Amino acid sequence: MNAIELMNEEHKNILRMIKVIRKVCFNIMNGTEINYKDLDDIIEFIRNYADSHHHKKEEDILFNRITENLGQLGEKLVKHGMLVEHDYGRLYISNLVESIEKVKGGDEEAKLDIIANAISYTHLMERHIDKEDRVVYTFAERNLSKEILEKVNNECYKFEDANEAVKDKYLNILGKLEEKYTK
Repeated sequence: MNAIELMNEEHKNILRMIKVIRKVCFNIMNGTEINYKDLDDIIEFIRNYADSHHHKKEEDILFNRITENLGQLGEKLVKHGMLVEHDYGRLYISNLVESIEKVKGGDEEAKLDIIANAISYTHLMERHIDKEDRVVYTFAERNLSKEILEKVNNECYKFEDANEAVKDKYLNILGKLEEKYTK
């Protein structure tokens, strides 16, 4: 499996978490008591698996090679598209954390903000992942040289080897949340 295939697989895991998030929001909407531990696990997964693990490889490795080697089109695609969307995702998660704290503090109306930010994150990521899988990754595979793609592979697998425990931890959290909310 090359680095881009690995990132496609990580997208599948993120999409699995998106299904969990939707179920959690549906439960909140229907008046189920909020399980703050599960929300903490979801946020931890997003911040540490989707962002620090997956997006770090994209931003620090693949996207850098695209902007360095594929001219203005590559730079626009990355800097004005993918990176902006990564930042929006981080904003939604930051707002989600704030909303959770408001609810914990007694602001029942802030449950709307929990749902709004969580669902906005899911919608953004569904579209974002589709663009990366169908457009960005194929653009990179078609236009980067074999040598550069091999460097991307080597750097990604070096990162993977150094972060194997991170991946295992968050896939375990994902499995437990899926069992609880989607099975």
